Amino acid sequence: MSVQTSTHTMPAWRQHRYGEADAVTLSEVAVPTPGPGQALVRLRATGLNSGDTRVMRGEPLLVRVAFGLRRPRQPVRGMDAAATVVAVGDGVAGVAVGDEVVGELPGGGLARYALAPADRLVPRPAELDPASAATLPVAGGTAWQALAKARVGTSGGAGRPRVLVIGASGGVGTFAVQLAALRGAEVWALCGERNRELVESLGAARTFDYRRIQPGSAELGDGTFDAVLDIAGTAPLRALRRLVRDGGRVVLVSGEGGRVLGPMGRLLRAAVLSIGSKRPVAPLAATAKTDVLAELVALAAAGSLRPVIARTSPFAGAADALAEVADGHVTGKIVVLAD
Repeated sequence: MSVQTSTHTMPAWRQHRYGEADAVTLSEVAVPTPGPGQALVRLRATGLNSGDTRVMRGEPLLVRVAFGLRRPRQPVRGMDAAATVVAVGDGVAGVAVGDEVVGELPGGGLARYALAPADRLVPRPAELDPASAATLPVAGGTAWQALAKARVGTSGGAGRPRVLVIGASGGVGTFAVQLAALRGAEVWALCGERNRELVESLGAARTFDYRRIQPGSAELGDGTFDAVLDIAGTAPLRALRRLVRDGGRVVLVSGEGGRVLGPMGRLLRAAVLSIGSKRPVAPLAATAKTDVLAELVALAAAGSLRPVIARTSPFAGAADALAEVADGHVTGKIVVLAD
């Protein structure tokens, strides 16, 4: 193992209890050592996601079964990373010390250094700046997998598919609009009034203010769409299903629910509603896919995919950035820059 660090400790934003952003504090901790299959990376930029704030809060309570009953097992938030490899553990191939990389971490991104599964890292080309690269893994990967599950651009159906993106101005939504348009779809989108011009610039043919137009409104006629991506997660399932033609499908990217089970009840209702249906409502469980991330990096480096960054935050302001994401009204992404 080769290490290019000059210190044994590092600053990290840690939490010792579940809660809001005030539960996250800046601490000095030991620099971790990579184990087999791991790389130690020095963070250059960390993109924040709603998943970070759900783990921060420990809500719905069901997530605590996986992430820790009393406190998060991984105390440092941050999954999306653009970084430099500074050390590798045994058995690592494909990345080397000094490589500039992008990847999805199992947490730990709001620190000077973090451990990454080496097989989740892809090269970051010089044409793609670290902040833009750090928006891609979770949000971009989720949008890509949602479109694949909706079969947008993956089948040889006749005509140009029409896709509705609900929640089009957030991190996942801004990527979903662009990727659907790149796949040849006619994109309709629901977003806030102030973001309609932005979403249209990303490739949406028609946009609607979600405060006035929702599934069930006359403007979104029954059987109008080949696919619906529900990122907002609040519309009634039957109203969503009526939007698609026979053979089309609704993909649930996220969902609201109670404090204990979260969206599980909604997902179970979707499964029951889809039995024998020609218009299934399918939940998405997005996972880290290195091949998808490599495609996203290539598109962004070529200028075909434009990450939307609401703002960048200095490392010292990471807790405030988490609070802003937790509020739920960010357009695109917030990225924390390393010192």
